[in-house]
Amino acid sequence: MRKPGSPALVAAFILSLGAYSVSTTARAADDVGADSSESASGTDARPVRAAATFFTIDAVLAKIDRQKGRGPGATRLASLTPANVATDAMPAPKEAPARGTEPFGLFTFRAPDGMLWRKWRGLEADMAKEQAVLDRCRDGAKDCPPNAAQFLRLISAVQGKSGRAQLEEANLGVNAAIRYVSDYAQFGEADRWSAPLASFATAKGDCEDYAIAKYVALQQAGFPRDDLRLVLGRDRSLGQDHAVLAARLDGRWLILDSRRPELLEDSDALGLTPLFAIDHNGVGLLAAPYVKRPLLAGEVEAVPAAAKDNDAGEWNGLNEPNDGAVELNSLPLWM
Repeated sequence: MRKPGSPALVAAFILSLGAYSVSTTARAADDVGADSSESASGTDARPVRAAATFFTIDAVLAKIDRQKGRGPGATRLASLTPANVATDAMPAPKEAPARGTEPFGLFTFRAPDGMLWRKWRGLEADMAKEQAVLDRCRDGAKDCPPNAAQFLRLISAVQGKSGRAQLEEANLGVNAAIRYVSDYAQFGEADRWSAPLASFATAKGDCEDYAIAKYVALQQAGFPRDDLRLVLGRDRSLGQDHAVLAARLDGRWLILDSRRPELLEDSDALGLTPLFAIDHNGVGLLAAPYVKRPLLAGEVEAVPAAAKDNDAGEWNGLNEPNDGAVELNSLPLWM
C-alpha cells in the first residue's frame, strides 16, 4: 500500500488540474461567443454604422427632380432669386444685328477729339457765315454774289425733284460745278475743307469739298439731315483717302461720289473702306457689328474704323505709297 504523498499521487493531481483549466477556458470562450451573438441580435443593442456614402449636389438635385416628375434631363442651378420655372439654365444669348444702321452696315460712336473735330467745327462756322449770305440773296439782295446765286439755283433744282431723282440732281449738279483740284495745288497745304460758296467761287475743290456742297444743298432743299452722312474713308483701288456723301433713302444708303455720275448703293462701293461718318451731331468713328455674318455674293468684309499710322494720307499731310491696303493696328494720326 502506497503512502498519500507518493509521486504517483502528485502526478495524478496535476493532470486533473490541467484538464479542469482547459474545460473552464473553453466554456468561457463559448460564453463570450454567445454574448456577442445575443448582443448583435438583441433589440436593445446599438446598430452598427454603415460605411460612408459620397454624393454630389448635382446628383441630389437630379434625384429630387426625378422624384417630382421633372424628367431625367431637367437641370437646376442655384439662384439667389427664386424663379417659377423648373429650370434655371442660362438662356441663349441674343445675337447682335447682322448689319448696323449706318452706311456700309456699320455702327458709329463718337470719335476722340482731334484734327477731324477741329476741321468740322471750323467748317460749321464757315457754313453759318455762308448761310447769312444765302438768306440775304433769298430776300432779294441786289448784291447777291454770283457763286451764291449759282448755289441757290442748284438748291432750287434739287428741291424740284423727289426721292432718288433728288439725290441724282444734287450729285450731278455739284460734280458739274466743281473741277477737281487737290488742296496742294490750290492752297499749297495738305488738306482744307471748304464751305459750298467758297468752292463755287473758285469752281475748284477736292473730294470732301464735293461731298460738303452736296450735304448742304440737300439740307437746303429739305432732305432730312438725319439721313445724310459725310463719309471719310480709304479708296483701296487708288491707295488714297476719299470722301463721299451717303444719303439714306427708303432705309437704304446711297453713295454720291465725285468720281461717278450715277448713285451707288453702299454695298456696291466695294473699293472704299469707310472710317468716319460726320453729320450735324459731329464726328463719328465707324465700327463693324460685334457678331459677324457670312458675306453675301459679291461682298467684301467692311473694315472697322481704325487705320495704321502711315495710313492717314492726304488728310494728315502725308504722302503714302499706293499700296492699296489698309492695316488696322492703331488709330490714324489725323485724330
